[in-house]
Amino acid sequence: MARLPRLVLPNHPHHIIQSANDGQLIFREAEDFQRFLRWLRESAKEFKVAIHAYVLMPDHLHLLASPGTVEGLAQMMQRLGRYYVPWYNSKYGRSGGLFKGRFKTSLIDSEKYFMVCSRYIESNPLRSQVVSDPLEYQWSSYPHHAGVQPDPVITDHALYWALGNTPFQREAAYRELSRPLLSEKEMAIVDAAVLKGWPLGSDAFKTELQQRAKRQVLPAKRGRPFKVKPAAP
Repeated sequence: MARLPRLVLPNHPHHIIQSANDGQLIFREAEDFQRFLRWLRESAKEFKVAIHAYVLMPDHLHLLASPGTVEGLAQMMQRLGRYYVPWYNSKYGRSGGLFKGRFKTSLIDSEKYFMVCSRYIESNPLRSQVVSDPLEYQWSSYPHHAGVQPDPVITDHALYWALGNTPFQREAAYRELSRPLLSEKEMAIVDAAVLKGWPLGSDAFKTELQQRAKRQVLPAKRGRPFKVKPAAP
């Protein structure tokens, strides 16, 4: 099944994944992670993208971000590539592309899946058995959300602020929220959405999104082409 065209809506969170090309590494040393994060922060600011959560793994990365414009996500990722890839190639004496095609993205239903997606992203080092505690992994936004290390890359989402009236309350609530691992069903839902370009949300959210976007946002049933309902008079 062909992947759906990318759907981006301003001021809505999106889950983004970018993988390395042909099993290569994107990050080898601490300096690589640091350079990427610096350019991520600069690019996000330039193109008005709020980064809510992230994890940088050696061969792939995840972001949870809200763009201020339709073009913002693509512009941010393109700028990152223009800066990071030539620098990385020069450092390691290589040439050619580093990333596996275009980045993949899934538009998120905030109320139902924002926290699920944030936990999915930040627990990646645990699932990969790189660390036994997410605080041990410094290349993610979890230390920021847990109140251990403020991160200038992060713009906290309103749902994070709603966890408590003070920073201490929010940080404690987020640590408690993140303590249980996601279920296999939750991980499968997030995986399928971002890898296939589907929106991640309730049925009502998807139906409303399809009508609002006036385009297909979910796989069509065979033999039944998508039609946009006319607006009520």
